[in-house]
Amino acid sequence: MSETLRDIRLFVAAYEERSFTAAAMREHGTQSGVSQHVRKLEERFGARLFSRDKGRVTPTPAGDAYYSRCVEMLRLHAATSQCMSQFGKGGSGDVSVGLMPTMTRIILAPAMRRFIEAFPNVSVRLVEAFSPTLTQSVLSGELDFAIVPSIPGRPGLKSWPFLTTHETLVSRFAPDRHLRPVRMGALGPLKLVLPGIANTRRRLIETYVASNGVAIERMLEMDSMMGTLDFVRGSDWCTVLPALMLDDAEVPAAFSVQPIVDPVQPLDLVVIEPSRNVISRAGQAFLEHLRVEAEQVNGRWAMRFAVEDAAARPAAG
Repeated sequence: MSETLRDIRLFVAAYEERSFTAAAMREHGTQSGVSQHVRKLEERFGARLFSRDKGRVTPTPAGDAYYSRCVEMLRLHAATSQCMSQFGKGGSGDVSVGLMPTMTRIILAPAMRRFIEAFPNVSVRLVEAFSPTLTQSVLSGELDFAIVPSIPGRPGLKSWPFLTTHETLVSRFAPDRHLRPVRMGALGPLKLVLPGIANTRRRLIETYVASNGVAIERMLEMDSMMGTLDFVRGSDWCTVLPALMLDDAEVPAAFSVQPIVDPVQPLDLVVIEPSRNVISRAGQAFLEHLRVEAEQVNGRWAMRFAVEDAAARPAAG
């Protein structure tokens, strides 16, 4: 008996989700159906693929080996389908993309306009969410890919670098602060707005604060980027945001943006996709449009930070 693609996907879902119930939900099946399928595979191979304990399944070495081969087969099938599509409709299809607010405020609109003009027959579905939600949606196959902060390796996901950008301290506009590099540990106690605990950047910022002796007077949790910016603009609170989500032309009217230094706090962004799939040609083109726009915005900020730093050196001496 040879497995169908459906059979392979059921096993892969069980392996990646570590749960027959979650695998059934992901593949629109039943828990008993997934369990029966795995049991038949084990009988066929004469080896246990999972150990079962209180509703959670853990892959055995045999399960690990079978999973790696299954992923290879699924990626090969996806790559073959993509290759053959160029002989058909070519410039049409669907693209499902996940982006964080970091990528949607400034980067998305110009990239989307250029992409739609170049690929008028491609339908784009865009989901904005924070990284944990996007990661799960990519793993389940609801999204073709997403751009998130660098995360530890996870079964079922493939990732590669997208861009590194500066984390900056953003506060109400003050001419003497704007664009000046800042060492957060040297500031007085800060009133700091942070994203929710489920946000990957929250953990990165808290680690930086604790490791560098940054004094905090009060901390406020807000999971709304636009709400955070509006709040900071009219108060004595500050926040930490990637330069990538700020428009260097409009910022001076409302905010002071200061690159965080000593030590620098970079934000490494990566592209994640399901290990079993291949990003379509249209998806790759959309990703490239995002990358070009992101590099332009990132480059403008880097240039402004460098110019300001050079201008400040003689005075400091």
